[in-house]
Order: sequence, then C-alpha cells, then structure tokens
Amino acid sequence: MVDGRDRVPGGTQLRRHVGVGDLTAVAGVRRGLRELLRHRIAPEPAHTAELLTSELVTNALIHTGQGAVVTATLGRTALRVEVRDFVPDLPDPYVPASDDGTHGRGLLMVQALADAWGVRAQGVGKVVWFELTDVKPPA
Repeated sequence: MVDGRDRVPGGTQLRRHVGVGDLTAVAGVRRGLRELLRHRIAPEPAHTAELLTSELVTNALIHTGQGAVVTATLGRTALRVEVRDFVPDLPDPYVPASDDGTHGRGLLMVQALADAWGVRAQGVGKVVWFELTDVKPPA
C-alpha cells in the first residue's frame, strides 16, 4: 500500500494504492482516513465515511481480482471518497437473500448512508464514489 496526503484547493486529500487482493490493507485505508478527518469533522460523519470506504475498497478487491486506488478529498463542507479499480464491469446493488450471510450489502449501505454516490467509467476500469455533505468541524 502506498500512502499520500496532499493539499487540494479548499481542502485536503488522502490517496492510497491498495495491492491486488490485499484485504489487510483495508484497515490501513481506514486509519489513513481517520487521521485525515480527525479534528476536521464531527465523529458521526467520520465513522460513516470509514464504514462506507471499507465497503467500497473491500468490494473492489474481492469482485475485481485487481488492486485499487482510494482518494478521499475533504473540502470546506463535503467529503468525497473515490475507489478506482481496473475492471470495467459496473457494480449492481442487489438485495441479498436472507441466508446470504454478510455478503451483498455494501452498496446498499452506501446508497442508504451517503448523501450522493455513483459509478463512472474511467480508463480501463471504473470509479465508485460517495459524498457526505454538510460535514462540519467537531463542536
């Protein structure tokens, strides 16, 4: 996993490269995001961002058999997280069968908890993203 943190106009950005099948790196992405958001936004949206980011990174690693690039950009009032993979197949949220264990709920959680989310083709792959808006510093 490669780590980077950059300043962007009006915000701060975290970028992580996650290797093929490196599910242990999901915790590192969460830690990096937590550090980016610490003292910058309130705890509740920070926890939501960690959860949704974990879901998207895990999905990218499990369903593509490729690595991923995670970019989190914290602007003045919004957080945007993008997870890029290198397989063009678009994800399709579905309601899993009741006996499907814990599989199949990631995109449904993103749909339910994010203020906006989507998928766009990019190069040889795609980007799955979400936004949390109206994020404010802790009181």
